[in-house]
Amino acid sequence: MNRIQNTGADETAAAIDLKARPIVLVGLMGAGKSSIGRRLASQLGLPFKDADAEIEAASNLTVAEFFDIHGEAAFREGERKVIARLLKEPRHVLATGGGAFMDKKTRALIAKKGCSIWLRAELDVIYKRCMKRNNRPLLKTGNPKATLKKLKDERYPVYAEADITVDSGDGPHEIVVDKIIAALAALEEPPSTLYKANKK
Repeated sequence: MNRIQNTGADETAAAIDLKARPIVLVGLMGAGKSSIGRRLASQLGLPFKDADAEIEAASNLTVAEFFDIHGEAAFREGERKVIARLLKEPRHVLATGGGAFMDKKTRALIAKKGCSIWLRAELDVIYKRCMKRNNRPLLKTGNPKATLKKLKDERYPVYAEADITVDSGDGPHEIVVDKIIAALAALEEPPSTLYKANKK
């Protein structure tokens, strides 16, 4: 499911460069970015970073409190600065907030400095996971499932710009981690092999 379709030496070099960058997990809330990210980092022997946790530590506010006090625009600006700082650090696994990749400047920064992986999940899976927690600012509505559906429709075409797409189903997170590791390993495969895999 790699977006890069390697057909020559230049593309191969680009793919290997991607493999050396920080791994940036993107996707809708409830896709499993934090929990899968921790497992992935452990498997790869890399540090794990969570953009939301970094923002909370810097502001001394929870994400929900930040939204209530300062609004979403201010949160996105702070989020962009945090992600820019983290992408300068040595290779690690970074879990981003659901709206981070929707910001054009943040998305461009991730494309330049990171290797983005979209954790794609079905609406029912996301809804089930989100309902286990009541701290999602964007779901403070009378119909959270309808809100999730709207966000899914708006965001999935943008998330599809990620370098790699991996399905995050309702099974064990270890399965998703294995898929990600396989996709990252494929970045070093010969161009012809990668091209055939992408055509499937």
